[in-house]
Amino acid sequence: MFFHTKKLMFPVNVGTPNASFGQYLLEQFGGATGELTAALQYWVQSFHVTDPAIRDMLQDIAVEEFSHLEMMGQLIVQHTSKLDKEDIYDAPLFQMKGIGPHLFDSQGSAWTACYVQEGANVVRDLRANVSAEAGARQTYEALLKRTKDEGTQKALHFLLTREITHSDMFMKALDKLGKLDTPLFGSVPPDDSVNIVFNMSQEDDHRGPWNKGKAYNGETIKYVEAPEPQGEVPLMAKNPDDEKK
Repeated sequence: MFFHTKKLMFPVNVGTPNASFGQYLLEQFGGATGELTAALQYWVQSFHVTDPAIRDMLQDIAVEEFSHLEMMGQLIVQHTSKLDKEDIYDAPLFQMKGIGPHLFDSQGSAWTACYVQEGANVVRDLRANVSAEAGARQTYEALLKRTKDEGTQKALHFLLTREITHSDMFMKALDKLGKLDTPLFGSVPPDDSVNIVFNMSQEDDHRGPWNKGKAYNGETIKYVEAPEPQGEVPLMAKNPDDEKK
């Protein structure tokens, strides 16, 4: 059961409408890193999480992301409120569809469920969520660099800040599970190649903690300077339908 409070989570007051900038804002409404994607991603993930505390966290953040979507919608509405005063070549998507928001990104590509990352494993999902928040934060920073409207800046700064908070929450949940700094998760153990690192991009090579020292399980990393293939040349396919000379 859902309840909707009609008051916005944070004030949205656009001083100087700019439909062209409104089209940029669509990136955070119907784009891959947008608030709709985040809200649905975290909500869908919550269904399969068995840890009640992490499930509650996902649902809290999911509902907050819907609040952010509402803010983005209001920003877009206000920025496109004087669309008839804009040149016809400005904000072409709004010129065709009318004032926003719409379920498109800034380039006019329709929102798709393919943006949603969920895989019925809490560690996999939490790691995807850290990445999702990073992508959204980067988009908000790009938007902030492209507007001088004070009211818009304040709203975008708030939304950017919340992405940082959510990233911290997801990372703490991973830490609670003991999976913040280990690549291993799931029920299938790795094979003996887990500690081997191949030098596959040669010349001007560099070494670091990722290819020298200890691996995640405490064993010494084996660095292969000049990797050699271990398999054979594949057998020629037998295709009776192929063209013959």
